[in-house]
Amino acid sequence: MAEGEDGSLAGREPRPEPGEEFEIVDRSQLPSPGELRSAKPQAGSEGWSAPILTLARKATGNLSASCGVALRAAAALGGADGGGDGGAASGARAASRCQMMEERTNLMHMMKLSVKVLLQSALSLGRSLDADHAPLQQFFVVMEHCLKHGLKVKKSFIGQNKSFFGPLELVEKLCPEAADIATSVRNLPELKTAVGRGRAWLYLALMQKKLADYLKVLIDNKHLLSEFYEPEALMMEEEGMVIVGLLVGLNVLDANLCLKGEDLDSQVGVIDFSLYLKDVQDLDGGKEHERITDVLDQKNYVEELNRHLSCTVGDLQSKIDGLEKTNSKLQEELSAATDRICSLQEEQQQLREQNELIRERSEKSVEELEKELELQIGMKTEMEIAMKLLEKDTHEKQDTLVALRQQLEEVKAINLQMFHKVQNAESCLQQKNDAITSFEEKNNQVMSSMKQMEERLQLSERARQGAEERSLKVQQELGGQTCALQQQLSQLHEQCSSLEKELKSEKEQRQALQRELQQEKDTSSLLRAELQQVEGLKKELQELQDEKADLQKVCDEQEQALQEMGLHLSQSKLKMEDIKEVNKALKGHTWLKDDEATHCKQCEKEFSISRRKHHCRHCGHIFCNMCSSNELALPSYPKPVRVCDSCHTLLLQRCSSTGS
Repeated sequence: MAEGEDGSLAGREPRPEPGEEFEIVDRSQLPSPGELRSAKPQAGSEGWSAPILTLARKATGNLSASCGVALRAAAALGGADGGGDGGAASGARAASRCQMMEERTNLMHMMKLSVKVLLQSALSLGRSLDADHAPLQQFFVVMEHCLKHGLKVKKSFIGQNKSFFGPLELVEKLCPEAADIATSVRNLPELKTAVGRGRAWLYLALMQKKLADYLKVLIDNKHLLSEFYEPEALMMEEEGMVIVGLLVGLNVLDANLCLKGEDLDSQVGVIDFSLYLKDVQDLDGGKEHERITDVLDQKNYVEELNRHLSCTVGDLQSKIDGLEKTNSKLQEELSAATDRICSLQEEQQQLREQNELIRERSEKSVEELEKELELQIGMKTEMEIAMKLLEKDTHEKQDTLVALRQQLEEVKAINLQMFHKVQNAESCLQQKNDAITSFEEKNNQVMSSMKQMEERLQLSERARQGAEERSLKVQQELGGQTCALQQQLSQLHEQCSSLEKELKSEKEQRQALQRELQQEKDTSSLLRAELQQVEGLKKELQELQDEKADLQKVCDEQEQALQEMGLHLSQSKLKMEDIKEVNKALKGHTWLKDDEATHCKQCEKEFSISRRKHHCRHCGHIFCNMCSSNELALPSYPKPVRVCDSCHTLLLQRCSSTGS
């Protein structure tokens, strides 16, 4: 038994298994075996621990079974090295599946325990929890282990990254209500790692009472979770839906968690089993076995404590380095501040000297302003005289404008009459051109018919001459055949008479055609005369158009003159308004002295060495630099001068109203 126990204890040496992230806390917090034996379960306080104890037994049994399975898989892998690579690979896959299954079962049982203990403790405290509540902290640790189970490792240039905040960011895309949580987590300045952001996300989701809803949305979209988790992970299997069902019961709790000041980046997720071990019914074993387990647990705790201490030492060292850097920066800033104070004192002395110079210059400027006032009075009288002359000029120009408008209307009426005449002449010319073309076509047809008749007449004369020649030859050769010849001659005479008749008819037709041709020539001569008249009308039309262009030029020049006169009138009106404003400024506004004003008129801040006095050249009051930083061109000054904000807006409104 001792050897078996030693072997089992040797096999229980803490080794980092793949996917295993459970850790053990200080064993001194747990009760000793003697105390557990002597302790008697009480009906009132321990009545609720029986179902929790069964869940704890299952969790511990599964943990030991998973360790045994891992050891057997390692031994099988070691023995199968000489048998072949294929068997080793299949054995490794089977061992990893079994181990992942055991881990899922353990995590599910631990979640049941943590949720039940949290609900029991919350009911005893009145359903209101804070961040220091131990069962609530252990619940977040178990939840973190569940989310980390089967998480894929992402490699980058810096190193390997394994964070469960990546899957939680998907909730923002799938459920728009979670956008506020994601933005608030990203905006927290004290969170610098993805693990800290994931823990803060869990805190906020629990406070909203929607942690179960958000995780259910994730599990329903497993095709998106496959990017972050292995196929055998807890979130990819049925155990994930079981955990979501357990989390629904937490909606009855009110969690008040403050994220400010919490160091969520460097917290270590350690499961404290002492919260779940409330019964001693299943404690059977020798004192030696319990002592060895206590030593091993204490060893694990010391190692974990050393690791935490090393982390805290590293953090303190980095903080010390940061404090040294800030101390050196503060010393440099202190030296720079002393130098700045010295330079400000020198500037103060210079400003005092400048203030004395400014006072002397202000006295001189007052004398100059009095002289300018006298000049402005003289300019006022001259401007009044100029205004009277401008009024006379405007009256005369208005009379000339009326006369020019009447002349322009008369020119427009003449242009309309000339335009109507030109249109009538163009229509007549078009009709006559059409008649000339028709007559020319008829003349061509008559000439072609006359040529055809002449050709036919020539053919008939040639035929008659041939017949006469043939008759003479026949008479000479055939003197005896007189009867036949006479008959033929009579026939020939008849043919000749018929031909003569045809010739007469053709001559009559030719005479008729000549008559028609003569008539056509007469009409063509008449049309040529009319065409000459039309050309004369065209010349007259061209002359009228030239006159129209000249009149249009005169009209444009007159309109341009009217526009120029309008511009002169508007400029004279603007000058009058400027003169009136100058007169108002000279009459209504007074130039305040520097000694009379101690505060700015607009912001009412007291003047000092840094806040100097400035006069508004329009109203004469004294303002600070911030209230009188605008410049405008005034009628009484040749260049843009300083004005206050109120005068600046008033003058701009006047300019815009006059411009429109």
